[in-house]
Amino acid sequence: MSTRGSRAEKVKRIFQQFDMNKDGGLNREEMASLVVAVNPRVKFSEEQINAILDEVFKTYGEFIEGDKGLTYDGLLRTYDDGAGDVDRDFDALGLELNHESSVPLSMISDEASSSSIVDDRIVEQNKKKTVAAWAASPNHGIVFDDTWKIVDDLEILIKRLKVKQAKDGRLKGDNIDVYSDAGWSRELGPSSEMSEKRIIWEESGNDYAAFVKELGVLRNRADGARSREEAFDGHMAIGRVLYEHQLFREALVSFKRACELQPTDIRPHFRAGNCLYVLGRYKEAKEEFLLALEAAEVGGNQWAYLLPQIHVNLGISLEGEGMVLSACENYREAAILCPTHFRALKLLGSALFGVGEYRAAEKALEEAIFLKSDYADAHCDLGSALHAMGEDERAIQEFQKAIDLKPGHVDALYNLGGLYMDMGRFQRASEMYTRVLAVCPSNWRAQLNKAVALFGAGEAEEARKALKEAFKMTNRVELHDAIAHLKQLQKKRPKANGAADGEGPFLVVELSKFKRVDRRTTPRQDLANALEIRAFQRLTRLSRCEVDLLKKEMNETEVPMSYSGSGVPEKSIRKAALEVILRRLLHFLKPETFQGAVKVINERILSVLDASGMGRVDLGMFFAILSPICGGSSDKRKRIAFDSLMWRPVNEGGGQIKRVDALRYIKLLRAVYIPSQGISEMLEVHGEDDTSLISFPEFVVMFDDPDWGFGIMATLGKLENKDRTRHGHHACSVCRYPIIGSRFKEMKAHFSLCNQCYSEGKVPSSIKQEEYRFKEYGTEREVMKDKCMFFSLHSKSSSENDP
Repeated sequence: MSTRGSRAEKVKRIFQQFDMNKDGGLNREEMASLVVAVNPRVKFSEEQINAILDEVFKTYGEFIEGDKGLTYDGLLRTYDDGAGDVDRDFDALGLELNHESSVPLSMISDEASSSSIVDDRIVEQNKKKTVAAWAASPNHGIVFDDTWKIVDDLEILIKRLKVKQAKDGRLKGDNIDVYSDAGWSRELGPSSEMSEKRIIWEESGNDYAAFVKELGVLRNRADGARSREEAFDGHMAIGRVLYEHQLFREALVSFKRACELQPTDIRPHFRAGNCLYVLGRYKEAKEEFLLALEAAEVGGNQWAYLLPQIHVNLGISLEGEGMVLSACENYREAAILCPTHFRALKLLGSALFGVGEYRAAEKALEEAIFLKSDYADAHCDLGSALHAMGEDERAIQEFQKAIDLKPGHVDALYNLGGLYMDMGRFQRASEMYTRVLAVCPSNWRAQLNKAVALFGAGEAEEARKALKEAFKMTNRVELHDAIAHLKQLQKKRPKANGAADGEGPFLVVELSKFKRVDRRTTPRQDLANALEIRAFQRLTRLSRCEVDLLKKEMNETEVPMSYSGSGVPEKSIRKAALEVILRRLLHFLKPETFQGAVKVINERILSVLDASGMGRVDLGMFFAILSPICGGSSDKRKRIAFDSLMWRPVNEGGGQIKRVDALRYIKLLRAVYIPSQGISEMLEVHGEDDTSLISFPEFVVMFDDPDWGFGIMATLGKLENKDRTRHGHHACSVCRYPIIGSRFKEMKAHFSLCNQCYSEGKVPSSIKQEEYRFKEYGTEREVMKDKCMFFSLHSKSSSENDP
């Protein structure tokens, strides 16, 4: 770590290097040269350079001297605020310190003097050499002399505790550098202050208790200061030192006390939020960052330098709660406030990827890489976005760049393995998963995927061993099913490439050849659509959300009126505000599960409702679209859908809705849940001038129409009721998995299909017929009933034929 003296001298040398006209200031041209020189790998555009200079000259206006530009003190302040890394820039420029560089810049004019003042300064400088650079920063640093004494005593206490715990073997380190960096940082610069080794303190022993007791004495000294400002300075310094040594719980206590002393100061709220996040208390962290933003509004431009990072850390806290759309808004704000904040752009790209907006994610991640070409995490996430868009070759290049920059990058290795799996390059995939396991031997998902890759590569015995290893790591039921399925496939493995005569294990039969024995058997296409909707329900867990909650939200949510481009009044809200409502509806979900739910809702519903890309959604229409797939009876879902449409401003004030709105709703409903019929066709509304009103019973008739309505809801209800039903020992004749849900029996060849294979039109390749006639059985009781009826009829027929 650079001492304060060497930092100041390095900044002085950098300043002198670029002060071409030697007027004591860096004008825009000289500052531009500095920015370009210390970022040799980055190719800045003229617009980007101007944006950087505008930000610097605006934020540090008090250090600008007319046409001369930024003074030395101003440049030093930028480094103290974390806008750059002094050591990195100094090395990048190839500069060297002079032998006499230990003398601070402020003393150069007094070199010939031997006064006691200069001696005292040197003594004071030597005293501060052992503390972090932040302590001497004019923005965040220590102001009062007595605070220095508290910091010195605290450093001694921490050193003593560290020695005791290291001696007893209780001080542990956890390598956190192998995963993608979450972007967490406390300043505007790179997140370099969090060491690669996370320190885990043992907080239950006597030595820690003694440390806390002595720490209390130091806190009392800070409280006993001569003024409120000095007490605040003491608690902030104590908190910063504790945070540097990763004593986050104790640091939080100090920052909270600082908040009490100066509630309108942005810094203690910011620091407390950081501590709370590290401690996993994301909701409380979010509240502290919001308080910091409120304080910034009161303080004006005084805190402008810190605003981008508050937005970044607030975004990260929101992601910790699963609120990714809300996080995106904060990352965008940070990038607007500081266009060179590559970490904000990377986080924005990652969050956009997380909600399925891949093109926007690609753009943000490419911008982050433009600003920092060696940003391994950004390369990794860009690879994921490209893979999601089907640009696999480019994705491979980005993953490989991330691995080249950080050979043990777990996320890049794991994702590249998944990409190779999707491409059918199973051997390469197994190699990637092997490398993941070399870094993280307990990663059971990598072990499971390695088994699947080996099986795909034809190495069945190795796949079986890998699968057993995965099962040892985690005793999950899906692994047990996977092992059983692998054994089943090996037993029934056909000759040649999968079947007799070299055919595949199944045939896909055209729709017209699939016949139904009776009307109770679900049509194949209806089942395919209903299965897709059911999968969406499972991903979002909306079937666990009672539809009555939508009505409750409508009654309790105040939404201001807005007007669409056509002048139609709407209750529309931004996606981030809609996410807050969704969080209330899906309150039972864990953050990561909720994030996945928001992603599929954004991809499937919001993309249709916000076709213009304005980022706003008609809330009433959104509730109406959700109603059919929430929990509750079929009649209740239809009623809430009708009430949602009636809640919209265009229909408020009566018990009826406009026919044209009902038509538009049903077309949107089909566009969202049955997209195979084409969104553009579904959105075309005929009879736009029809302003007639319809009642709820008339709406139900339109809704239930099997051809132009949402008649598929009956099939969806059947799946919801029976998707846990098992059929004893019966397995699907195509996929070999146990049949769960409905069983479709072919009445001539007597083979059975599961829901999925029936919907896809698959039949065993060994059974070829002109047509296939199926009967659907919901339970084995229905099968027994059929058999009894058959025997009864057969017996009756036999008795009638007896002489």
